[in-house]
Amino acid sequence: MNRIVITEFMDERAVAQLQAAHEVLYDPALVDDAPSLLRVAAGADALIVRNRTSVRGALLAALVRCKVVGRLGVGLDNIDVAGCEARGVKVIPASGANALSVAEYVIASAMLLLRGAYRSTDAVAAGQWPRNALSNGREIGTKTLGLVGFGAIGQLTAKLARGVGMNVVAFDPMLEAGHAVFAQTCVRCVTLAELTAGADVISLHVPLVDSTHGLFDAARIGAMKPGAVLINSARGGVVDEAALAAALKAGRLGGAAIDVFETEPVPAANVFFGCPNLLLTPHIAGLSAESNERVSFIIARDVQQVLEELARCPE
Repeated sequence: MNRIVITEFMDERAVAQLQAAHEVLYDPALVDDAPSLLRVAAGADALIVRNRTSVRGALLAALVRCKVVGRLGVGLDNIDVAGCEARGVKVIPASGANALSVAEYVIASAMLLLRGAYRSTDAVAAGQWPRNALSNGREIGTKTLGLVGFGAIGQLTAKLARGVGMNVVAFDPMLEAGHAVFAQTCVRCVTLAELTAGADVISLHVPLVDSTHGLFDAARIGAMKPGAVLINSARGGVVDEAALAAALKAGRLGGAAIDVFETEPVPAANVFFGCPNLLLTPHIAGLSAESNERVSFIIARDVQQVLEELARCPE
């Protein structure tokens, strides 16, 4: 019987599915208990993680029996993929399972920030009537959404955006301008400079690699259309947080929604205090009841499949 270690939260019905065929240690607190995690890792045939468990260095070295790492999500920057492959460990992400959750987060955040009318509950409940102050919000229809990165999540975001009347442009260095996906999605391919200068809402959908670290720095944020909105549900580090905070405080931008950060959790002393029109969320754009179910069952299925294949055809 294989031993599976799960270090972060997972749909318990998917956990039960694994428990029916394997020995499973399900402890979402392991991610914050490095000594215990290293101890149990030595006996794991499979490891299942989310984004906070760093599968590299000491943990990777401790996985002496591990055959597969399942990632409850799509980003792999917390996993040393090359190191896993060198040790014969297969890495499986839940590709596409949380795309709708992220896409809806982007559209909802854009609507909230453009309209600017949804922070009045306390004032209205207290008998105030800030009607004049809140009468100049902007509609999302006819606005231009600029997608930086046009993979599966970007494409689904474009579909939702067009459904509410937005125009959509996209930049992706991995796709040629004539790639069929642009025509199929009715999205115009543009350069990053064109997108930055012309979009009313910019949404980031790129991995964190050397070329994207600090991609939206002070210069690029300064080149954005005055009053534009920036949304980052991709990876922390793609946006220069200090530069973003400065632009918001100066009134250069119309708002920002940030779900991912250079350091997570965000330190108590940070640059965001006092920023207007700012929505901060704790890396949950891809999390919903539905997406958690999809992600969990996909990973349970795929991890179990790898283990079964190895049992049939041992090396």
